[in-house]
Amino acid sequence: MVGSKTNRVALYASAFLVVILVLFAMLRDNADAISLKDATAMLQDRSVKSVVASEDFIYLKTDKEVYKIASSQISADMLSDYRVKVKSASNVVAYFLFLVLILGIGTLVFKWLQKNKILSTDNITSSRFKSSLEHSQPIESIKSDVTFNDIGGISDVKMELEEIIDFMKKPKRYKSFGARMPRGVLLVGPPGVGKTMIAKAVANAAGVPFYYQSGASFVQIYVGMGAKRVHELFSAAKNNSPSIIFIDEIDAVGKKRDGQRNDEREATLNQLLTEMDGFENSSGVIVIAATNKIDVLDSALLRAGRFDRRVFVELPTKRERASILTKYLEKVPNEVDVNSVANMTVGFNGASLAALVNEASLLAIRQHDFQVTIEHFHQVKDKVMFGKKKLQMLSEEQKQYRVTYQAAKVICATYFDLPFEKLLLSNEKLTPATDEPLIKHELESRVKMLLAGIVACNIKYSEHASSAKGDLDEAKEIVERMISEYGMGSSLMASESEKELLMKRLYEETRNLLESMQDVIKYVESVLNERESITKADVKKKLNEVL
Repeated sequence: MVGSKTNRVALYASAFLVVILVLFAMLRDNADAISLKDATAMLQDRSVKSVVASEDFIYLKTDKEVYKIASSQISADMLSDYRVKVKSASNVVAYFLFLVLILGIGTLVFKWLQKNKILSTDNITSSRFKSSLEHSQPIESIKSDVTFNDIGGISDVKMELEEIIDFMKKPKRYKSFGARMPRGVLLVGPPGVGKTMIAKAVANAAGVPFYYQSGASFVQIYVGMGAKRVHELFSAAKNNSPSIIFIDEIDAVGKKRDGQRNDEREATLNQLLTEMDGFENSSGVIVIAATNKIDVLDSALLRAGRFDRRVFVELPTKRERASILTKYLEKVPNEVDVNSVANMTVGFNGASLAALVNEASLLAIRQHDFQVTIEHFHQVKDKVMFGKKKLQMLSEEQKQYRVTYQAAKVICATYFDLPFEKLLLSNEKLTPATDEPLIKHELESRVKMLLAGIVACNIKYSEHASSAKGDLDEAKEIVERMISEYGMGSSLMASESEKELLMKRLYEETRNLLESMQDVIKYVESVLNERESITKADVKKKLNEVL
């Protein structure tokens, strides 16, 4: 911004200087002064072609030069043979200055209108025309600089895709066996697991052009524009084959056709299906698409001959999280055991792990530390998982309720060995929910942890706070699924009343457990009152002394 302002000032100054120079050149008197004798001789020998009179001088113009002499030295008789023109210099200057003034004012007004957005291309050009221009631009490939070495924890996925990479590098080897390259690869997995990076790594490893489009970019408000965009994309890829087309969030354009009218989306989907059918075996183009909602995709997209191969990219395991964290910590000065961080990040995807490392680095900088430590990760983990929330201002009584509530939760979580590393008094959640397959006793352990705070407050104070709502809702949801969906009641088709019986049983078992651990609860409460945090290791150490 500073540079552009300086350039503008320099431009205005240059323009002003040019105007001054032009005025000087036009108004400067270039005539040579001569004597009366020379003037008389010139007039008598008829070498003067024209005579111009001004207020102070008489100008004698010959074929080669212009001469001047003071008006007081020339008499009217000397000029009787010439037609004398009167020079109105003041009028010429006035007209010229007036023109410069008008042009200057006009320029300033135009600039002011542009600055205040009164006169702009957005107001002159309609949005429809502008939109059509944007989408008429040619589609160009992207040079991918992402390698598989930049992505940690995807060894299984890499093995699935290496065959495609090898095919694009050595097509003759596969054609000699009569094998054809898969026309489409569908990457399926939750958000943030690195599906886009995987596609870019494939393009980089194969050394081919990479064409990236999001599914939403095909969804246009004008009928035919989305289909046209699809055709342009595939034409560009075929003209530069071998190449890779990557369509991110394909569910935006590839949803099931349910018979309801949506002419533009259906036309775009039909064009996509047609283009994938039109691939010749020798076209050298492969389509990679990504989605986290495979169940909503149209069956025509999923049939053989379109997306021949499906690769499921799941949330990283502990070993894969450690590998990802190692990648992100390479350029960060740290004193961290990646396995410890991997243990505390159950349920994190690759993007969340990147954000966690970044937040820990920023915290270390704010605290003027020389290295990132495990303590920094403890402090920022909840911010990455659940977002930063403004802490409530608690009265002393409310704080004691919260201390008891959190103490009971952390004791149950440690007793049942649920995944967490540290509890903060301000934590709303202790451990992340997971969709992984869980055994019945694991689900029951989680429900007990969620009920522990309510149980402890009811034991000590005969009441609990409204802040228990979040844990109670999650406990009810788990019990609902156990009975209605997972068949974990007395029979696979359990009755509705079993939900209440299961919740009551888990509540009583949690009460019995906590009543037997009053010494541990008092210890944890004292630590939370003093430090407002406690680690799993500290609680486990105390439990081992009691049990």
